[in-house]
Amino acid sequence: MNDGLIPTRYARALYKFAMESDSAAQVYGEVKQLNKSFTDITMQRTVDNPFIAIADKEKVLLSAAGAQKDGCLDKFVLMVIRHNRENFMREIILQYGKIYRERNNIAQVEIVTASKMPDAKIAEIADVVKTQLAGKTIEETHTVNPELIGGFLVKVDNIVLDATIKNELKKLRLKLLSN
Repeated sequence: MNDGLIPTRYARALYKFAMESDSAAQVYGEVKQLNKSFTDITMQRTVDNPFIAIADKEKVLLSAAGAQKDGCLDKFVLMVIRHNRENFMREIILQYGKIYRERNNIAQVEIVTASKMPDAKIAEIADVVKTQLAGKTIEETHTVNPELIGGFLVKVDNIVLDATIKNELKKLRLKLLSN
């Protein structure tokens, strides 16, 4: 993630504007939706393309976010595009999410398993993580990565707990090589 000066300033401005409009939570939801759209490479290419009209870029970004017309995000996106800063849009929304989570005591928790696990087991892992986070609200996601071989991986913000077979095999290999 680019924690650069421009995205951070714009994200802070959006947060302040959303707080004044009493719609910070709504904007956070829209920003999360927009970020999902940026995982597709075509979205960034569309935003960066100088031959696409401002109105079209605004429509693409707002429809991807599910934002309402004349809402905070709508006005903000238009302002960003008019100042030719649309190439920073992804970094801006990532920074907004970071600011919102810090101010609202929210932790992002990703649980990665080697295969599909029952919801009860995932909930068990999430409960253990919750007790360690001292009252923080958690946003939990679960993904499956067969390359882990077995076990699980828990990511809490920028901290990783690796309890996978793949990691254990790697440690064993390094230990054998060092002897």
